[in-house]
Amino acid sequence: MAKWGEGDPRWIVEERPDATNVNNWHWTEKNACAWSVDKLKELLVNLPMESDIAKCKVTEIEKCEGEAVVNNRKGKLIFFYEWDLKIKWKGSLKDEDEKEIEGSAHIPNLSEENDVSDLDVTISVNESNPTADILKDFMHRHGKEVIAQQLGNYVIALKEVHPTKIRTWISSSVELNATSASANYATEVQMQTNNRPSNNATSSNLYTTTLNLGHNFQCTAEEFYNAMTVLELVQAFTRGPVKLEAEVGGKFELFGGNIHGDFVELVPNKKIVQRWRSKRWPAEHYSIVTFTIEQKDDHTEVRVLQIGVPQSEADSTRENWEYYYWDSVKRTFGFGSFIV
Repeated sequence: MAKWGEGDPRWIVEERPDATNVNNWHWTEKNACAWSVDKLKELLVNLPMESDIAKCKVTEIEKCEGEAVVNNRKGKLIFFYEWDLKIKWKGSLKDEDEKEIEGSAHIPNLSEENDVSDLDVTISVNESNPTADILKDFMHRHGKEVIAQQLGNYVIALKEVHPTKIRTWISSSVELNATSASANYATEVQMQTNNRPSNNATSSNLYTTTLNLGHNFQCTAEEFYNAMTVLELVQAFTRGPVKLEAEVGGKFELFGGNIHGDFVELVPNKKIVQRWRSKRWPAEHYSIVTFTIEQKDDHTEVRVLQIGVPQSEADSTRENWEYYYWDSVKRTFGFGSFIV
């Protein structure tokens, strides 16, 4: 097997004048995921909810899955966000301060398609007793309105505060593209073994896109998770030396150093989040890769969301996921065949 990025026809990249993003005519995309996660934590964690009989507060965001991006075309900003949130809360009756009840709230549909007033906020408690029933009713009647209001403030901030940075990026990228177009050049680059960067862009002016990939594997969720996180198994399907520290903050290096990054989140047998980059990409530019692993009755479904892929690298990156990850994993471990 050829090394990732070395001598493989999938790594032929063309740069032509007709693909130049002059005046931002084509879609460009800016990742707002990290900002969104921080903003949601700021708005929700320790959020108080009180009445004459009860007092509650949000203690943590247990789950925050999804994405938020700002798209631009011809200077017009278009916002896309879709979040599935689960938050934890605790509370007590005002005449029973020492008896705290814990529970959760699930908001599966925070997106640009739904008005804040249409959000589904499902309240649950962790125990069953009269106090828990009263607090659940309080959260259902009052608490979820406070939560929804804060989620509305997130949307306002995304659309009114965050874009000030985006507009600066748009202005500079228009100048960049105009200069690029005036050069009027056409080159075809065949990637060689030196793995030189594909362009001179920096993370601040780089056009990126999102890849959404999916595959079914004939294995358990645990087996697939191990194939991505156990050193010996990763070495097996990548066919070479690997550096791998499968822990939050731990680093990984695959395919002769052509792919490297670090682990952001690990939920055994369910989810892996990585900062992930190709050696060919502009210096210090990382994408965010999220593996979502779901075991079905007779197979395991894996979804991969990769946010922040340079547009010029999107097709080759997609093809290399297929060839170097999925096909190789199936061949190496037999995950592509039914085992009876």
